[in-house]
Amino acid sequence: MKRIGIGLSDFKHLIEEDFYYFDKTKFIDEIIKDGAQVKLFTRPRRFGKTLNMSMLKYFFDIKEAEENRKLFKNLYIEKTENFREQGQYPVIFLSLKDLKATTWEEMERKIIIILSDFFSEYEYLLNELTGISFENLKNIIYRKADIDELTTTLKFLTKILYEKYNKKVMVLIDEYDSPLVSAYINGYYKKAKDFFKTFYSIVLKDNNYLQMGILTGIIRVIKAGIFSDLNNLRTYTILSDVYTDSYGLTEEEVEKSLKDYGIEQEISNVKDWYDGYRFGNSEVYNPWSILNFLQDKELRAYWVDTSGNDLINDVLKKITKDTVRALERLFNGEGLRQNISGTSDLSKLLDENELWELLLFSGYLTIEEKIDQKNYILRLPNKEVKELFKDSFLERYFGRGNKLSDLMEALTENRIDEYEGNLQEILLTSVSYNDTKKGNEAFYHGLIMGMGLYLEGEYITKSNIESGLGRYDFSVEPKNKNKRAFIMEFKSTDSVEKLEEVSKEALQQIEAKKYDISLKQNGIKEITYLGIAFCGKKIKISYK
Repeated sequence: MKRIGIGLSDFKHLIEEDFYYFDKTKFIDEIIKDGAQVKLFTRPRRFGKTLNMSMLKYFFDIKEAEENRKLFKNLYIEKTENFREQGQYPVIFLSLKDLKATTWEEMERKIIIILSDFFSEYEYLLNELTGISFENLKNIIYRKADIDELTTTLKFLTKILYEKYNKKVMVLIDEYDSPLVSAYINGYYKKAKDFFKTFYSIVLKDNNYLQMGILTGIIRVIKAGIFSDLNNLRTYTILSDVYTDSYGLTEEEVEKSLKDYGIEQEISNVKDWYDGYRFGNSEVYNPWSILNFLQDKELRAYWVDTSGNDLINDVLKKITKDTVRALERLFNGEGLRQNISGTSDLSKLLDENELWELLLFSGYLTIEEKIDQKNYILRLPNKEVKELFKDSFLERYFGRGNKLSDLMEALTENRIDEYEGNLQEILLTSVSYNDTKKGNEAFYHGLIMGMGLYLEGEYITKSNIESGLGRYDFSVEPKNKNKRAFIMEFKSTDSVEKLEEVSKEALQQIEAKKYDISLKQNGIKEITYLGIAFCGKKIKISYK
């Protein structure tokens, strides 16, 4: 049984060491047939972007062509007419995935170091160069070139490689948007944009030495003007109907892999956990999660790492009442109608209008249905992402540890005084003043939603639902009709002294408006009513 190469993104290493490999070499054939000179592929993280770029490098590279030819033995591309393109071009393969910095000054230093290290691979060319070309290459390698001079380095490299081999050059840039996202998060976006716009456009536009340019990233930064000069660029996003199975795994590929490892009976569970992504007209599985499952044979959330979840955490920091309601719908398995343009403007990345698009392109949401050219129904793709959201959400509102479990246990066992005490403690220790200041209803809605997520499985939680003579704020309904249900009404006040009075008003409202009718109709006999009053971080609960 072959080993699983988790985290391996070097194609040569993967093949030579005989790790399990999902044959994606059809992608090479499609790339060659595609007439666009410069192509950008955007996909979520861990969907095979770097491995595919590494595969292209070993396929096209004129260096060690005969040796690399063996890597493609018995793979799809070997049987195609375009296999003749193997080993025909000099290749530049630059990865920017680790190019991140907190300031522009630090970014400048890192650009100089990364390009110096990268150009060191071409130090052998110094023996063949004279004059200005010799000086330029030497200065880049020995870190003597300044930041402005480095904008033209890739074009310079295509020129000297062309002159050496008399062949046009393939330029592969992996994770092109990584330094731009880092610049946006850390507040020096304009300076980074100015550099990278020139850095990319000089090598990819009107370059007589360029055979083909291929870039990968998570988002297409269009409005920011990074590619405004590139009229030869074709972008293939998750909305595109081509290259749909080049990234991610098809059902056929997953079924075969489960069979190869003797766990084909798990297909239904695997589908629930890791399927559900829609790229164009194809449904695909998360490859990172599948590889980890093949290794561990355990169903859990694998598609998680600290850097990747910064996005969710940023979203939760800026949450609004509308966002909470939208998230609530998603958690309940409902779709969310949104306008999706296919482009992201990093200058307002976490703006309410951009939020859903960003979550879609980052892999946290997927398309359920295309309504027209720009309108889509979005949903959570699978159980894994739901768990990830759930954990991130609960940690945001309740912190780590057992606070939430203690809170909800006190509620479901009808120990309301203890429930009040635990909730009060959470408010005092786990949230900031800004969260609970007047007018921030989103925070309290978030608390409600957190309760719902925690109780998922044994209880059905609903908020803002019509019942009796009005709409109650929140209900907890047991799936087992013999258990107790709970109805909550929330009210806020400006005065700590009025907390008890306002909580009693909330309690009376539940009774007066007969909010319990729906629960009683569903066969629930035992119901506790809770009127909860908030004043900043202070609360009071009246119950019956």
